[in-house]
Amino acid sequence: MTTVLVDYDSGNLHSAEKAFQRMAAQSDAGKVIVTSDPDVVARADRIVLPGDGAFPACKKQLADYTGLFEAIEDATRNRAVPFLGICVGMQMMASVSREYENTDGFGWVGGEVVKIEPSDPALKVPHMGWNDLVIDHPHPVLNGINTGDHAYFVHSYHMRLTDPAHLLAHCDYGGDITAIIGRDNMIGTQFHPEKSQSAGLRLISNFLGWRP
Repeated sequence: MTTVLVDYDSGNLHSAEKAFQRMAAQSDAGKVIVTSDPDVVARADRIVLPGDGAFPACKKQLADYTGLFEAIEDATRNRAVPFLGICVGMQMMASVSREYENTDGFGWVGGEVVKIEPSDPALKVPHMGWNDLVIDHPHPVLNGINTGDHAYFVHSYHMRLTDPAHLLAHCDYGGDITAIIGRDNMIGTQFHPEKSQSAGLRLISNFLGWRP
C-alpha cells in the first residue's frame, strides 16, 4: 500500500510527511511518498493533496505540473482511490473560489469558497489557531474524534457547501466555519491534521485504514 502526498510547491510538506509516516508505521499502512510525478500518483493507493496560500495561486501551481491533476482526478473520480484534501487542498474540491478573483475548483463537491466574515468584529481574520470541532455527521475517518476535540486552523476563506450532507464537521468563529467535508471516497479538512495533535493524528490514522 502506498500513500502519496502531492508536492506542487504549495508549501512546506515536512510536517505532513512526518505525521503520515509516523501513523503509517504505527498502523502498518505501507509507504508514504512525497512526489510530483503523475505516474507515481496514478499508482497510489491513497492520495493526499495539501495546500497553503491563496486558492488561485495553488490552482495554477498544480496546473503547471503537466499531467499531475489529470492523474489525481483519474485515480479519485474514476478508480475511487481514497483522497484527502488539506486546507487549500480541500478548498480546491469545491465548484468555485471567490478569493481575489473567481477561480474554478475541481467541481468534486458542490459549493463555493468565500471569505470568513465573523459576526463579532473583535474576531480577526485570518482564523488562526486552535478551535473546537463540532461533529455533524459520523464517518469512518472520524472514528474516535468527538465534538470538543481541538484542531489547528490558519485560513481566511472557507467552503460554503451546497449539500449539507457533505458537511462532516464545523467550528464556531462568529458563525459556522466548515471544518471537514466528505462524499464518496473523498475527505477534506480545512484545518491541518498534521498540526492538530491527537485528533489530527487519529484522523490521519483513520484515513490510512479507510476502505470506502
